[in-house]
Amino acid sequence: MNIAVDLNGAQWRKSTYSGMENNCLEVAPVEGHVATRDSKDPAGPALVFSQEAWTAFVCGVTAGEFGAA
Repeated sequence: MNIAVDLNGAQWRKSTYSGMENNCLEVAPVEGHVATRDSKDPAGPALVFSQEAWTAFVCGVTAGEFGAA
């Protein structure tokens, strides 16, 4: 499913674990969804997920379902 949301004015943030470098994923809540982008390319494309899909992903990461980094 394609999700079209307006990313103008999105409040992007990145994990405090990422330090000061731009080697991470940024996220922004928008219109009941979660947008993601590469911090190295803020003008580049963004992927947008439903809140339910994002919550399932975060729970999976927290539970270690994706293996070690």
